[in-house]
Amino acid sequence: MSDKKPIILAVDDDPQVLAAIARDLRQEFSAEYRILRVGSGPEALATIKELYEKEEPLALIVADQRMPELEGVELLTASRDFFPDAKRVLLTAYADTEAAVRAINSARLDHYLMKPWDPPENLLYPILHDLLTAWQATYRPAFGGIRLIGFQWSPLSHELKDFLSGYMVGYQWLDYETSPEAKDLVKARGFTSSDLPLIICADGHAVANPTKAALAEHLNIANQPLQDLYDVVVVGAGPSGLAAAVYGASEGLKTLIIERQTPGGQAGTSSRIENYLGFPTGLSGADLAFRAWTQAVRLGAEFLAPQEVASLCIQDGYKVLTLSDGREISTKAVVLTTGVSYRTLDVPGMERLSGAGVYYGAARTEARSCDEQDVYIVGGGNSAGQAAMYLATYARRVFIVIRGANLAASMSAYLIEQIRTTPNIELLPHSQIKEVCGQDHLEAVMVDVNGTVEKRPARALFVFIGAKPSTEWICDQVLCDGKGFLLTGRDIVTDPRYTEVWKKDREPYLLETCVPGIFAAGDSRAGAMARVASAVGEGSMAIKFVHQYLDE
Repeated sequence: MSDKKPIILAVDDDPQVLAAIARDLRQEFSAEYRILRVGSGPEALATIKELYEKEEPLALIVADQRMPELEGVELLTASRDFFPDAKRVLLTAYADTEAAVRAINSARLDHYLMKPWDPPENLLYPILHDLLTAWQATYRPAFGGIRLIGFQWSPLSHELKDFLSGYMVGYQWLDYETSPEAKDLVKARGFTSSDLPLIICADGHAVANPTKAALAEHLNIANQPLQDLYDVVVVGAGPSGLAAAVYGASEGLKTLIIERQTPGGQAGTSSRIENYLGFPTGLSGADLAFRAWTQAVRLGAEFLAPQEVASLCIQDGYKVLTLSDGREISTKAVVLTTGVSYRTLDVPGMERLSGAGVYYGAARTEARSCDEQDVYIVGGGNSAGQAAMYLATYARRVFIVIRGANLAASMSAYLIEQIRTTPNIELLPHSQIKEVCGQDHLEAVMVDVNGTVEKRPARALFVFIGAKPSTEWICDQVLCDGKGFLLTGRDIVTDPRYTEVWKKDREPYLLETCVPGIFAAGDSRAGAMARVASAVGEGSMAIKFVHQYLDE
């Protein structure tokens, strides 16, 4: 494992300001980071190039805006060619705030700080700690950590990539077919290509063809409940489930959250969410999910994953959840936040090539493999738009395939504008995929464009269509609408078809299902708004109703 500390680079042409920022950075961050300071833009760019050539880890650049020869925004923009994942902060005077705001898009600026930043404990350190925490979550050292060796077109390799990424576990991907290092590592540990994919952990332990459950156990992700009885069990760790876990744990409830895959749900696969309150420069869905998961665990919630709930029954007023491995968990209340999944694209070749060039969501883990290739996205919602913007930084061309005339009906205006101004993204209206082609991996797609079917080469196809609620296992216990979405609140008592189902004297609480003490929140609830903010709000609100139910 590399012993190199990550670097924080401070740049300012004013010696006094540079000395002050370097002093404050050393005082707070020197235990975990090396602090470098440079007195000009050109010198800083030369330093950045040198760090790149030496494979040094650069975590953060703090640069002044008004510098001769090379302004701060220009320096931060140029730094992206060498360290695209480094966090960038601009030091500005009040008169430069307009340039700083513009730089949020042009230089992918993460934050700007007004001078002076005194006291740093309030105006500097909290901001930089947040940025460095986000950087550390995705940072992969040049040597060490987990290595995943497999084949690019292996569905199991793809699943393991998604799993590790979903839990923000840094790993190094090595393609066995193209990496001599991968072949050497496999051979040195006594394995062959038939044992792939292979996980090599930081301690040197190697696991061939691991299941996600086995990998979770090795990563110390809990798969055993610690309590005999919980106050509330949250099923699903999307934004609504994580919010419910945060508020349940923070308010003293014995809280367990169960997730069958990785935290974040559909939102967790979004490469960049830019319309969530409080994050003006945006953040990835995985980052948001990781922050919420960490917060819930810190407050006392238990997290069980990857684990699936197979059924639910009522025994003496308690809710008993049966897991897919046969274990049972008892609880006083349940919050169902099972979310939705993308609908399958029913065309020839999809099932055969799923995970081998054809993906549902999952733009982040496979984006780098699309370098200078053509990729296709099916769908016109925000998730599709976010994926298109992310893929456009790697792919030669990104084609968005939609049945309608434009994106206005289903995508936020800010994304539509970003797509319109990105030269290598092309919208294909009045179009649909008719077939996907390839032997062991995707090689081409058959696209019907305005009635003309064309065969086009494609490196990958990402599908973001429809919303299918993940409620099949619970529909025999609670009421669902015709599409499988969970009915709650007054929808139960105002519909004459359901009036006999509700047996209590009071009306159901707003998010309560037809079974008292079982609540629903987020995208799987009938009538819910498909936005991260509303899902978080519903998950938080569900805990209020849990309290009211428990107090009866």
